[in-house]
Amino acid sequence: MNPPPKRANPYKRLFAYMMSSASVTYDKMVADRKRALLGGLHGSVLEIGAGTAPNLSYYPADVNWIGIDPNPAMFPYAQKEAQRLGRQIELRSGQSEQLDMPDGSMDAIVSTLVICSVHDPHKTLQEIMRVLRPGGQFVFIEHVAAPAKSSLRSLQRLINPFWKLGADGCHLDRETWTVIEGAGFNQVNLDHFRIESPLISPHIAGFAVK
Repeated sequence: MNPPPKRANPYKRLFAYMMSSASVTYDKMVADRKRALLGGLHGSVLEIGAGTAPNLSYYPADVNWIGIDPNPAMFPYAQKEAQRLGRQIELRSGQSEQLDMPDGSMDAIVSTLVICSVHDPHKTLQEIMRVLRPGGQFVFIEHVAAPAKSSLRSLQRLINPFWKLGADGCHLDRETWTVIEGAGFNQVNLDHFRIESPLISPHIAGFAVK
C-alpha cells in the first residue's frame, strides 16, 4: 500500500474525517445494492474517488483493488479498513479526468458518490471508457438531480452553491444518468431509486458494459 504523497490541507483532513463517519450511515441505506453490484466483480478493479474505502468489504477476495482519490487525507482511513479486512490494496493520488492507467487495463471501474464531485463528468467517463477492457464494466451508485420542475429540484438548485463549498465540490443537481447513457457504452443498465435523505434522496445505481 502506497503512503500519501503529501500532507493534505486542514480542509481536506476534516472532510476525510467527516466522510469516514458519514459513510457508515449511508452504507446501511445502500448495502444491498453494493452487494449485488460489487459482489460479482473479479480481476483488476479500479475504484475512482475511493475515499475511505467504504466499499472494500463488498468485493470478492480475489479482486486486485486499486483506489484513486485526489484527497490523500483519505488514505489512512482506507489503509485501516484494508488492515481490518486483511486485504492488500493499492492507493494512488489522482484525478478521474486523467487516470494514470494504460488503455484497456481494468476489468471493472467503480464509482460511488463520485460523479457528483468531479470537475468534468464527461471527461471522467471518457477516461473510464479508455481504461476499461472490452467487455469490462463500469459500476456506479450516485446521487443525482431530482425530477425537473419538482420542488426538490428547485431546492437543490438554490442550495447547490453553498453545498459545493462545504461538500468538497459536490453538486446536488447533476443529471449523471445522461452522462453515463451518452458515454458510448454497448450496454447500460441503471435503476432510479430514492434513499431517506432530504437533499440527496434521488439516486441511480447500475452498470455499463464497454
